[in-house]
Amino acid sequence: MVWFKAFVSGFIATIIFHQGLFALFYLGGMVPMAPFNITPVPPFGVPAVVSLAFFGGLWGIVLWALLGRLVGMKFWLGHVIVGAVGPTAVAMLVVFPLKGLDVSAQSWVGGLLLNAFWGLGVAIFMHLFQRRKG
Repeated sequence: MVWFKAFVSGFIATIIFHQGLFALFYLGGMVPMAPFNITPVPPFGVPAVVSLAFFGGLWGIVLWALLGRLVGMKFWLGHVIVGAVGPTAVAMLVVFPLKGLDVSAQSWVGGLLLNAFWGLGVAIFMHLFQRRKG
């Protein structure tokens, strides 16, 4: 059951935290494309934001597997740091090149910020889910 909670935490954190901060970046003119992209993506034609949230859920499971036993400040900082570095590294080193997207210092910094905030969101939701079990 905890793996499901981790997936849901990552999924929801993508929608609220990642895309929420992305919306602020967009409104501030820092990124050219709008958040909550509903353009269908292959292979199943689901909206891009749903695909992103699905992978956010998978990353939520990874965070829980790596950091779920931590407590206190280690739990929170671990989620922010691993949340920032892991998904950003995979995006910049694998996903962007596969999609033919440019990788720049700006995309690295933006990715680290977005994914750190996402990691905080995952930690918040996991914390809330764990508190409800007792």
